[in-house]
This record gives sequence, structure tokens and C-alpha cells, in this order.
Amino acid sequence: MNENERTNLKEMDLPALEAFFTEMGEKRYRAEQVFQWMYRGADSFDEMTDLPLPLREKLAETCDLGCLRMAARQVSKADGTRKYLFALFDGNAIETVFMKYQFGNALCISSQAGCGMGCSFCASGQDGLARNLSAGEMVDQVLRAGRDTGEKINNITVMGTGEPFDNYEELARFLHLIGAKEGLGVGARHITVSTCGIPSMIDRFSADFPQVNLAVSLHAANDNKRNALMPGTSAWPLTELLPACRRYTEKTNRRITFEYALIQGYNDSPEDAKELAEEVSGLLCHVNLILLNPVTGTGLRAADKDRLATFKNRLERSGIPVTVRRRMGSDIDAACGQLRAGAGLF
Repeated sequence: MNENERTNLKEMDLPALEAFFTEMGEKRYRAEQVFQWMYRGADSFDEMTDLPLPLREKLAETCDLGCLRMAARQVSKADGTRKYLFALFDGNAIETVFMKYQFGNALCISSQAGCGMGCSFCASGQDGLARNLSAGEMVDQVLRAGRDTGEKINNITVMGTGEPFDNYEELARFLHLIGAKEGLGVGARHITVSTCGIPSMIDRFSADFPQVNLAVSLHAANDNKRNALMPGTSAWPLTELLPACRRYTEKTNRRITFEYALIQGYNDSPEDAKELAEEVSGLLCHVNLILLNPVTGTGLRAADKDRLATFKNRLERSGIPVTVRRRMGSDIDAACGQLRAGAGLF
């Protein structure tokens, strides 16, 4: 609900919207018309030309179609990546990133304003956690980016600011809303949720969304190094996290992605690669190596390309599938680990 206590229709799935319209004394099919207009990116009820004018006026008086305002936009000169700063109704702000790949367009959305995990290499948690986002606020990132670019968004990653599993109920609502065939109908296999790794929530996620892709931020293969980098994960040692990942793959038969940011002199040695290979051996997985993106104030630097190549080769010789994440949008601080929640950042 926004500051004027108007009903935000984007928070509703189609059955809830049908109930809302029935209670208003309107025909039930009007709900599907409005639902389809919302997911075409309509910003106002005036655009919904197949609704009677009195109904449009009534809706405009009592309802809203979204909760985000584009406060700023940057476009990378290097690769066309777009970074959006969206203002929320309560003064908070979030960032969303649109990227173009050969296989289609991808959008990285935020699940929280800020983040409470405190990862030392990541800008997202430097200001702490402000609050969870609603499902409607997550949906609106997709719709507003699509409207701005005029292009179809083929893949969605919940990998911006925030820990999605700390906002699980709204995340689940978002996944149902974005997949609804009456709306965007984004297939589950075109959505990836990235988490720092909460074992109990991985179990729940595998039961609720077995077709949605899962990525786990690992970044170190032993608890001492991992907890130093990611203090918010100290309650979940690898002896609990990795068995949960194994249960996920066994239940879903889906490959899990382990994200690993290579930090110069910290987790980029051949010994680190050997330890990582031993920890994930036998798991249905692949490791996504990330050359650490620069974040002001962390004092951390990316491993050089020779260390990357050596690390990658060591994993491959151990039979671990490896990819290297392409750097996109780093010139506008839109790359992995560079997103923040505060306004006035652009």
C-alpha cells in the first residue's frame, strides 16, 4: 500500500483481482482485462481503452498500478547495459539492471532495499537492510524496464540488492505473478534466484519451485574464509549448506550454480581451487567464476587473468564444469556486487 492508502492492483494475482472486482460490483472478466493491461506495462487506467470510462475513472480514484518511480537511468557505453534507480514510495530506492546477451535480454532485479548479509566485497550491504520489497515492487521492476527498453525480457535473475530467502513469502508471490500465463508468462526455467545459502530455505524452495534455477554465492570453500567474506552466513556452515544443495539437486534433478568471486591473494590460489573441487565433487553443479568487480572502500582487488585461467583449469581437470561470468555494465557500477540501495548514487 502506498502513502495515500490506495489499493495497488499489482500486488494481486488474477484470482485476488477477480475477487476485488466482484466486491466492487463489476463483472469478473474486467479483472483479466486489467491484469493483461498491467503486464503489457500500462502506466495509467486511461490506457485501458477496452474498459468503460466510468470504471477507469473509478479505478483512478481508488487504485494504483505500481509503486516505483524511475529516479535515474544510466546506459553503459561499453555494452549497452542499463541500470535503473527506482524510487520507492517510502523514500527508499533500489537498483535494477538490464543486460543484452546473444541468447536474449536479461534483467537483474532486487528483492530488498539494502541487504543485511554484510558481504565484505559487495556494495549492496554497505548501508545495511532497509526493508523487504513487496511482490508488486519486484514485478514493477520487470514491467518498467520492459517499457523503457521496448524489448522483451527473456530471463530474470533475482540477484540484485538483498537476500531473496530472507523475503521468501514475497519472493514466492513474485514468482507466481511473473509466471502467470495471463500476464508475462515467464517460464520457471528462465528465472534464477541467487542466495547466500540458507539450508532450510533451499529445502523449501526445492519443494515449492523445482523448475526455477538456483544459484548459491559460495566464494570460499572453507568456513573460515567464507565467514570472513560473508559474515551473514556464519550460522550456516558448509557442512549444512552443501548437503542442502545436494538434496536440492536430487529432488529437482536441476543443476545448481555456485558463484565464486576471485579475490586477489585471498581465494584465488591453486590450493583454493583444489579445496573447492573437493567440496563440490559429485554434485550436479557448475561453478561460475567472477572476476571481482571494483567496489570503493573494500580494499579488495580482482584476481588477475592468469590466476583466473589457472583456477579454471584446476577445476576442469577435477571434472567440475566451469563458466566465467562476462563483465557487463562495470563502467556504470552495474556489475555483480556493485549495486546499492541508496538514492542519489548516479
